Amino acid sequence: IPAEESEDEAAAGEERADTRLGQQGTAGGSQDRSQEGAGTEETDGDGQREGQEAEQPDRTLATSNKPRKKKKKRKTKKNSAGEIVEDNELEDIDSLLERIEDPRLAPQSQGGVTADSRPLLYVEHRNLNPENELKRYFGARAVLGDQRPRQRQRQYVRSMWLTAPKNTWPRYSKTGITMQLLDTRRGVQHFTFEHHREYQQVQFKFLDAVESMDPNNIVLLLQMNPYHVDSLLQLSDVCRMQEDQEMARDLIERALYSLECAFHPVFSLTSGACRLDYRRPENRAFFLALFKHLMFLEKRGCPRTALEFCKLILSLDPENDPLCVLLLIDFLSLRAREYTFLTRLFQEWESHRNLSQLPNFAFSVPLAYFFLSQQEERPELERSQARERAARLVQLALIMFPSVLMPLLDHCSVQPDARVASHPFFGLNAQISQSPALNQLTSLYVGRTHALWKDPAVMAWLEPHVHEVLRMVEARDPLVQEAEHKRKIRYQSAPRNIYRHIILSEMKEATAALPLEVTSQPVMGFDPLPPLDSIVSYTRPERTSHPSNESTLSLFFRSLLPNFNLQGDIRHDGDDEAGAAQDLNQGVNRLMAAMRDMLANIQFQEPPRDDNPEGDGDWD
Repeated sequence: IPAEESEDEAAAGEERADTRLGQQGTAGGSQDRSQEGAGTEETDGDGQREGQEAEQPDRTLATSNKPRKKKKKRKTKKNSAGEIVEDNELEDIDSLLERIEDPRLAPQSQGGVTADSRPLLYVEHRNLNPENELKRYFGARAVLGDQRPRQRQRQYVRSMWLTAPKNTWPRYSKTGITMQLLDTRRGVQHFTFEHHREYQQVQFKFLDAVESMDPNNIVLLLQMNPYHVDSLLQLSDVCRMQEDQEMARDLIERALYSLECAFHPVFSLTSGACRLDYRRPENRAFFLALFKHLMFLEKRGCPRTALEFCKLILSLDPENDPLCVLLLIDFLSLRAREYTFLTRLFQEWESHRNLSQLPNFAFSVPLAYFFLSQQEERPELERSQARERAARLVQLALIMFPSVLMPLLDHCSVQPDARVASHPFFGLNAQISQSPALNQLTSLYVGRTHALWKDPAVMAWLEPHVHEVLRMVEARDPLVQEAEHKRKIRYQSAPRNIYRHIILSEMKEATAALPLEVTSQPVMGFDPLPPLDSIVSYTRPERTSHPSNESTLSLFFRSLLPNFNLQGDIRHDGDDEAGAAQDLNQGVNRLMAAMRDMLANIQFQEPPRDDNPEGDGDWD
C-alpha cells in the first residue's frame, strides 16, 4: 500500500468494499457483515471472487487496514427492506415524525376526506402525550432539556399512556379501586370501576371533609391516602381558585395515574369499543379527570392532545355523552387544524345525531370547509367543493341561529355595516326572542370560539353570505320560515349533561345564562350535577353523631343557606331508616323554626319616628 494514500482514496475504497460485501451477503445468504468480510473472500473457493480479488489488490487491502477505525464511526443497520441505513439518518427522530404525520402524505379520497379506514373515535397513544406535540412546535431539545438523565433514576414508577408519572409524587400502592368487565354486547365491552371496602371508608371520610368546608381536612386526608381520586379532584379545584394552576394540573394528573393503574387487562383506550356508565358514581371520577385534564392541555397550548382526550371521553359513552363534549370537540378540531376529522364527524353523525341543530357544529363545520379550501396543496377540484359546502352551510347556520352573528362580531371587535346592524333579523330581537336553552348554547359557542373568527380572511368570507341571508329573509324564503318554526318548538329546556358541561367549562357568558334551579343547588367539583337515575352500589352509613358534633348556633346559620338540607349527606335504603331520618329532620326543622322565632322576637329599642319628636332623647 502506498504510504502517501490520501484519506479520500481510503474512504472511497471503503465504500466500494462495503458495497461489494453487501452484494455478496445478499447473493450467498450470508448474515455476517463484520470486518472479516475480506478474509471470507480469501478463504472462499469461488474462482470468480479470486479473480476479482486479483484484479483489484489495492481495493482488497484497503478494506483490511485503515477502514477498521472508520467503521466504528459509520455503523450500519439493516432495515425491513434489506437496505443498509446509516446511524446518522436515524438520529433525527423529530424529522421522521413530521414526515409520518404530514397530511400531504396521507391517502386522499375523491371527496377531499382522508381515506382512513380506522374508526372515527380511534385514539392514538402517541397523541395522548403533550410532550410529542410540544416537540413538534419547539423541538425536542427545548422541551426535554436535561430531563433525559433524570428518567433513568426512576425505579418504581410505571409507564403510563394518560400521563407521565413524576418523581415528586408519593410512592404508589394499592388504593382499593379495581375495574371489572360487566358484559360484552355486539362487540362492545362494558366496564365499571369498583371500590373495595377500605376505599369506601376513605370515601366516607372525604365526604365528611367536604362538608366541613375546610380544604385543610382534604389535605390531611391526602397525606394519609395520596391517591384518593375524589380528594385529588376536589383539591385541584381549590388550587385553581387560588390561582395555583401548576398544582391543580399536577393533582389531576395524579388522579389519572391512580385510575389507570386500576385498568382491567383488556380495557383499551384506543379501540373505541370500551364503555363506562356515567350513572355509576365510581366511573364519574374518570370522566371528570379526563375532562379537566384536557382543559389544562388546551390552556397549555396543546390542542391536538386535548382533542385526542376529547375523543377518548366521547368513546367511553358516545350515545349519552354525559359531559357533552360534542359542544367542545369542534373547537378543539379547529384549533388543532384537524379539519378533515371535523367534517368526517359531521358527515357520519349528522343523520342520527342531528349535529346541525347545535350552534357550534352549524358554524364550525362551514368554517372547517373554508380552511380546507384555503390549503393550496389540495387539488383545485377539492378546494372548489369545499368552498361550495362552506357557503351553503354557513348560510343555513345564519338562518337557523341568527342570534349568533351580532355577539360574535362584538367579541371580534368588528362593526357591522348599516344594513346588517339595522335589520331586525340579526338585531336585538333575535337574542331576546330565543329560549333560555338556546341562549346558553349560543353564548357558550361565541365565548369559546370567537378568537377563531377574528381572522380578516374569515370575516371577508363571512360578509357576502350575511348579505345573501338578508336577501333570502326579505324574499320570504321558505327556509327562513322553517328555521323560525324549529326554534320555537325545539330548545325548550336543556338536558342535564349540557348544564354539567357549562359548569365544568366555566365560560362566564354561558354560566350567566344557567337557570335558577341549577345555580341554587350546591355543585361539587368531584361530582357536578349527578344523574337523577344513578346506579348506587354502596351507600354512606347514617351519621347519628352529626348534630352533636356541631353547635346549635352553627347549625342554625347553616340552615339560613338556601340549599340547606340536614339529610343531604345521609343516604338510606330501607323504609324504617327513611322514616327515622324524616322524623329527625322534622324535629330539627321545628327546632330551627323555634330559634328563628326567638331571634325575631329579640327587639331593641326602635329608633324615633317623625311623629314622635320627643323620642330623640330616649334613643340617644
